[in-house]
Amino acid sequence: MGSSERRGWITGARALRGRFAGIGLIFLMGAFSAPSSHAAGEKELLAPTGHLRVGVYAGSPTSMVTDPNTKQTHGVTYDLGKEFAARLNLSVEYVQFPRIADVIDAIKDGKVDFTVTNATPVRAKDVGFSQVLLAVELGYLVPANSSITRPDQIDGPGIRIGVTKGGTSERVLSAKFRDAKFSPAESVPAAINSLRNGELDVYATNKAILFQMLESLPGARILDGNWGQEHMAIAVPKGREAAQDVLDGFVRDVQSSGLLEKIEASAGLKGAVRAAAKD
Repeated sequence: MGSSERRGWITGARALRGRFAGIGLIFLMGAFSAPSSHAAGEKELLAPTGHLRVGVYAGSPTSMVTDPNTKQTHGVTYDLGKEFAARLNLSVEYVQFPRIADVIDAIKDGKVDFTVTNATPVRAKDVGFSQVLLAVELGYLVPANSSITRPDQIDGPGIRIGVTKGGTSERVLSAKFRDAKFSPAESVPAAINSLRNGELDVYATNKAILFQMLESLPGARILDGNWGQEHMAIAVPKGREAAQDVLDGFVRDVQSSGLLEKIEASAGLKGAVRAAAKD
């Protein structure tokens, strides 16, 4: 090969190398820009108002409780909502309701973006759910000096069972106990007042709430055993199925990292049963 031919070959090789380098740069730019646009799409889907609206109700560690001494607010929904918003690089807005049934209605209507609640088949018709986050036992609480010591003493004429209005307990137990009288409570604080005033003989809901109620009802007791479990999951409005992997990935991460356990401890959550993390 002559010197002129060698120079031409080198010039052509350099040009070809530069062309491939340009293609590689374009490929890399596309690879990094794609996740950004995908993340932006997830934000718009999960929080169409530009901030994450988290639905909470007072009195349940699975939702929101305030420490009477420190005045600090915690709860599974409250703290996980804040964490999820931070990961989406969004601000969080808490929207408070009297009870969980109202939160579910707000999610169904698209007025709330995020909450944690019992993922029942009935609710799944109206809202979307992540995979199970945690499970909580269901139980019964009786006031101080109650003669009721076992669950099998509950079903009888004149026994007044309190349940959360619109909650799982009202639907399930009304079919289980035919002779007892049911009194749906508007909120957890209202249920506490009814028990304190002797208007109820039993209150039935998940044990996370029952243990919280004990703090306001000296001498009250939670009966041994349980009548099932609530399988808690993140609830979002229907039509956001494209973000299912994001929700499930978030659940797996908070379970495996220990963050969920820390949040439960901060909220004083008791009666929880660990849900197995999925890969």
